[in-house]
Amino acid sequence: MARVVGALAATGAAALFYGTVVERHAFTLRRFDVPVLDPGSEPIRLLHVSDLHIVPRQLRKIAYIQALADIKPDLVINTGDTISALDGIPAVLGALGPLMQFPGGFVPGNNDYYAPTPKNPMRYFKPHHLPGSGGTMPWPELASAMAGSGWLDLTHVRTAVTIRGQRIALAGTDDPHLRRARYEKIAGPADDSAVVRIGVIHSPEPPLLERFADDGYDLVLAGHTHGGQVRIPFGPAIVTNCGIDRRRARWLHQWDSHMYFHVCAGLGSSPYTPVRFGCRPEASLLTLVPRSA
Repeated sequence: MARVVGALAATGAAALFYGTVVERHAFTLRRFDVPVLDPGSEPIRLLHVSDLHIVPRQLRKIAYIQALADIKPDLVINTGDTISALDGIPAVLGALGPLMQFPGGFVPGNNDYYAPTPKNPMRYFKPHHLPGSGGTMPWPELASAMAGSGWLDLTHVRTAVTIRGQRIALAGTDDPHLRRARYEKIAGPADDSAVVRIGVIHSPEPPLLERFADDGYDLVLAGHTHGGQVRIPFGPAIVTNCGIDRRRARWLHQWDSHMYFHVCAGLGSSPYTPVRFGCRPEASLLTLVPRSA
């Protein structure tokens, strides 16, 4: 019995070491083709980043985010939880600076409003637990700085950008996890003059996804789940921390016959849970292509 207990303890220690020291820094770029453009449109390369959770000391992660500019995306969308330190604005702008040479947009996540705090991991198994709140984060200042650099603040905004003569409709909400999303502020049929209509939210809550689908959006981008952060190897997430089911906690999925949604597993984690297991930190390059006839 003692040998069994010892073996289990050694296995747990090895897994913890791997998750906190190795996989947490194994940044990767996922690639997906998404058939959502109007027929005859040119492909659009969209870089989706989320849940960066930047603190100034994370030099390896900051360098990786900077290097994403080398892929030269047509559009960058950031779906929130960008900052995780009260003094983190200079580090965030340094990380995102190279990407800000490209058109982009963003929405906030819950940790953009409130600093992360230590939590009992078991609380994530409660189906309707309320999010905790630490100190107030400098989100208004960070949002203003990103908007001042040229990115669109999509919080309860409907707008459009034009890429190589192609109009892309965008609409976003405030953070659903903190119950700040007010879809009625952007409700209504999506822009049918655009080659694609994209919704942007932080947490992939099914009622919000349904409203975007009902209004005719082609794609919704979200984050928040960290892909589960700790997953069963070759299996689903253990928890999602939101209303989406565990098997759709990351990557590209079809919501209905018309709309897709993509959940970015994110490049960071809370400073108090610096671990990834079976779920590498990642960004996604979505190549939007025309729908089949």
